[in-house]
Amino acid sequence: RGAGIPGVRHIVAVASGKGGVGKSTTAANLALALKAQGLRVGLMDADVYGPSVPTLFALHTRPQVENRMMQPLEAHGLKIMSIGFLVEADTAMIWRGPMVMSALTQMLTEVAWGELDVLIVDMPPGTGDAQLTMAQRVKLSGAVIVSTPQDLALADARRGVAMFRKVDVPILGLVENMSYYNCPNCGHHAHLFGHGGARAEAQAMGTPFLGEVPLALDIRETSDAGAPIVASSPNSEYAAAYGRIAEALWARLSTGAPGRAAPRIVIER
Repeated sequence: RGAGIPGVRHIVAVASGKGGVGKSTTAANLALALKAQGLRVGLMDADVYGPSVPTLFALHTRPQVENRMMQPLEAHGLKIMSIGFLVEADTAMIWRGPMVMSALTQMLTEVAWGELDVLIVDMPPGTGDAQLTMAQRVKLSGAVIVSTPQDLALADARRGVAMFRKVDVPILGLVENMSYYNCPNCGHHAHLFGHGGARAEAQAMGTPFLGEVPLALDIRETSDAGAPIVASSPNSEYAAAYGRIAEALWARLSTGAPGRAAPRIVIER
């Protein structure tokens, strides 16, 4: 079934309850891992206030416009669109809700995405206008929630899950990022933020646990360099971790989490 955008089978929101948990890095590598499995994949950066995708993929040119449709940029086989392609890097985006909603709607519907199996949408953190716009304007197949293991992050992840459920968006699963740290010098395995919190939280909420990704210098360095780890080191253990998450996600999309009609959002007074 369609996803509300011609040619796109599934739209998946990658979200987090708070910033700083590595959501954008997860979204980028998840998109690349799905592409590595032979799928046709797009990546949309919906973080209007702090777009990360231009840095993650070292893309800094403006999209071409043909027949009133923006042409997505491409990197590593992904079709990519970000508000960061349309504004100067040091511009402060002082936008109110309606402007955010309009920009997101344009990036969804006025971009020539072509035929895609999955469009990954990197959401801004929190539970605000952008999340409600995505839930209301398109037929989401579901959301992936990214969290670190500690209680503070999990409390915010819990709110993110509750928000998507409130607007009838299926939760495809939780990802535990920065799950553990292996010292490259001595091999010591450390749980800097605790460990297993997202898995336990997923079980408590009746939500699938998609997998865990370690805190690793290589992931950070490749992201800053514009070549995420799945693209630059496809045979690494870190790329394998994202690959397992992508497999679990695609299994959910293929069998257990059909898209649903965009809900009508009612504000209770």
